[in-house]
Amino acid sequence: MTGRPLAALPQLAGRSDSEIFFESLYLNDVPAGADETADAELLGRYDQALERAFTLRRDDLLKQGRLLPGVRAAVDATAALPGVVQTVLTGSIKPNAVCKLRAFGLDRGLDLQIGGYGSDPYPRGSLLLMVRNQASEKYGSALDEVPAVYVADSVRDIEAAGIGGARCLAVATGRATVAELREASADVVLTDLADTSEVFSAIDQLTRSNRTTGVAASR
Repeated sequence: MTGRPLAALPQLAGRSDSEIFFESLYLNDVPAGADETADAELLGRYDQALERAFTLRRDDLLKQGRLLPGVRAAVDATAALPGVVQTVLTGSIKPNAVCKLRAFGLDRGLDLQIGGYGSDPYPRGSLLLMVRNQASEKYGSALDEVPAVYVADSVRDIEAAGIGGARCLAVATGRATVAELREASADVVLTDLADTSEVFSAIDQLTRSNRTTGVAASR
């Protein structure tokens, strides 16, 4: 994208593709665009290149990737809760995120149209607010007043949940430990999603005040 070697990498956990791209420019002393329009054009070209590169390797998803225990059952169980609107909030750009979800059969039960993706140049907290607004516009303004649960695996995601007005179910399947997630004040912390009844109970507990709720899951 820049004609310069990638010598330094930013912190990746809890970051979106757009955040990673612009921080990589900074760390490698590569100038960004001259203004917001130029930045958007540069990010657009990067997203297109990222999608092309991912497409060339999408067959590797099932060869080298794996679905963590209980994930599909957790998505299905949550979708079965009355009045739930379930989507995804991820750092991956939308085409790549959708490809990952479909490869492992996780797109069922998710409304991917109202999701938040790494191609959106906003911090996670602002992105979560955007997702909630999109859900309210599509399903009715009542969603503005009911609980939303963000299922996530990093400390930055917990901070984003607070900014976005959501409860946070943190899962220690990423780089953060159970202790770190608890210290960051997640509402509920699980070691993994293997126990479907435990996941179901946690989301049920966090949304018990109203059954019409939004659930966003991170990558």
